[in-house]
Amino acid sequence: MLNFGKNNKIKQFQIYKLDNWFFRGSNDEAGINYANKLADYLSGKCSFISVLTPPEAKKDKWDAYDAAQENFDIRSFLNTAKDLTKKLPSFTISELLSDTSPMPQDLIFPRLLTPGGLLLIGGAPKVGKSDFLINFLIHMAAGESFLGLRPPRPLRIFYLQAEIGYHYMRERVKKLKVSKEIIAKSSNNLVSTSNIQMILNDEGIETVYKTIKHNFGNNKIDILCIDPIRNLFDGGSPTSSENDNNAMLFFLQNRIEKLRSLLNPDMGIILCHHTKKIKKKDLEEDPFQAFSGAGSLRSFYSSGLILHRPDELDSRIHLYFELRNGSSIPRKIIEKEDNKWVELNPFSERLISQDYGNKLDAERHRKSDVILDLISEEALKGNLYTSNQFAEKFESKASLGGIRTINDRISVLATKGYIKFIRETSKLGYPEHRSKYGLMCIEDMKFADQFGNQQMLLPTHFKCPNTGAVLPVENGNVWILHEEERS
Repeated sequence: MLNFGKNNKIKQFQIYKLDNWFFRGSNDEAGINYANKLADYLSGKCSFISVLTPPEAKKDKWDAYDAAQENFDIRSFLNTAKDLTKKLPSFTISELLSDTSPMPQDLIFPRLLTPGGLLLIGGAPKVGKSDFLINFLIHMAAGESFLGLRPPRPLRIFYLQAEIGYHYMRERVKKLKVSKEIIAKSSNNLVSTSNIQMILNDEGIETVYKTIKHNFGNNKIDILCIDPIRNLFDGGSPTSSENDNNAMLFFLQNRIEKLRSLLNPDMGIILCHHTKKIKKKDLEEDPFQAFSGAGSLRSFYSSGLILHRPDELDSRIHLYFELRNGSSIPRKIIEKEDNKWVELNPFSERLISQDYGNKLDAERHRKSDVILDLISEEALKGNLYTSNQFAEKFESKASLGGIRTINDRISVLATKGYIKFIRETSKLGYPEHRSKYGLMCIEDMKFADQFGNQQMLLPTHFKCPNTGAVLPVENGNVWILHEEERS
């Protein structure tokens, strides 16, 4: 606890948790010199100050008056005071049980970012991480909820980013589909850099500190966001890299935490990082193993957030959360529509943007109709297909999409009963094949042989809607739909 006074009134400022080290007022010359330097450092005003040790401390261990003489560095002074503290914060179980004080308020609910916490956000290149982050920070600065993540009030945020140039950041912000009210609320609370070229060493920390003070003055910032780690990383030596555990720990403790101590001990930190290439199965089992670089990151942060796109052809992104200080947040599925991020539920039922959801449903129905029509038209030309053959032939035609998309729609149509199969193909002039189901057949489908004669084709097998097994059709003349797929 730091005590200094003006006009004989004592004011207290908590700079570090120094345990038994106390800062007390004094009006001698050395104390005044010290006070002036401390005032410059704190951007505050005071008239007298000196430092005294507790009675049990030895005088040769700490001499405040000598420390306040010429060439005195206040930052080294405070860091030394912190280093000399031998007693660790400790408490008994009874003290914990008897403490009924309220819990600190989250910076971002629910427990995504707590006071003094560190949130690590990761994602593969081009997944949309920067765009997601800009939207996220604007909402936090406005005090508004974003995809269910909400601040208790408008937050003061400094966005230290080193990837996007000024003009392109300007372009992105202008394209955002955010209400004028949110923009107005966030306009003075969010300050961003352009694509800076610097390393977060001692000189870089000094530059960042002065830049934040210039923009926010004496107001403490709530969140410092650094994007990405790689561009500003300093591991303590020219040869260190972010893949080195010791170098990463040095960066976190001596760079990130140093900035926090200078600006606001309760400030939240957001670090952005790239994820490495990892198998889809491994990522879904433990997505936070995908962070590139040292494993010390995972042991250091208080919460993690990963953006992952399971299918490169699909616009949907999965958000995975890991919290140290709270219950886990369920996985979220999001996508961007008309420059606005929207959330889906795990069963693909849209929670917001219902109109766009209806458009997606209509597009799925359209593809189903096109597939059924093509199967019928091709049969009249004497062409019958297995599902894989059909998908390969009509890939990217009639706006059906890729092979996987076509196969998925065929699988759904077979489960619903719109598509059935013919296993006995030799009578049709087709050789035997290894397809699990057979050649596709739809209701009232006519087949033209090589002489142009048409015949009605009846299915011999169908896909069981419950097990997916291939079962024989009892009566091919009766076409049964297992569930209505289309209106």
